[in-house]
Amino acid sequence: MKFIPVFLLFLYSFIANAQTDNALPVDERGKFIYYEVVTLKTPIDSLKGRAIDFIKKQKKELKYKNTQGDTAITATGKLVINKTLLVMSHPSGEVLYNFQVEVKSDKYRFWLTDFEFIPYQRDRYGNFVASTTVGVPLENNPGKLNAGEWKEYKLQTTKYAKDLAVKFKNYMARKTPVAVQPTDKKVVKKEW
Repeated sequence: MKFIPVFLLFLYSFIANAQTDNALPVDERGKFIYYEVVTLKTPIDSLKGRAIDFIKKQKKELKYKNTQGDTAITATGKLVINKTLLVMSHPSGEVLYNFQVEVKSDKYRFWLTDFEFIPYQRDRYGNFVASTTVGVPLENNPGKLNAGEWKEYKLQTTKYAKDLAVKFKNYMARKTPVAVQPTDKKVVKKEW
């Protein structure tokens, strides 16, 4: 009789644990990717302007890289992974990624890919800085010792990618057009 409640407790804990394991899907290259296609009844120039404006407004998270042709926009991004112990929190590393947007008439698609983890360490002044410049792909298997931390890095990256996607879709769906400010022509007058 005492065995049944204990068994049900373990069963519910496994079910709850299985529901929290949401990882990013893997593309044909074997890399993690967050990919989405959105249909929106908006002209192509307006979509492109909104995408570039969104990337330029996210200065801490995204850096505008370049525009390829008329429709493709690329940027690089950085996400700081925090490690929390009770009340204290400190950064344990950063995840670098590529953010790409392609626009067409009445639809656009975007994806985040090439996630690389760079661990942090304290420098001699007590600040957390990157310990190396070479990132470890998030798809790699870290081994048994760091498996728990690596799983947490993947979960935080997944949560961040989904949050960034929601922000991007909301920004692209807004009705107010992005006004392109024309450069003011200055008139030089030699007379007083």
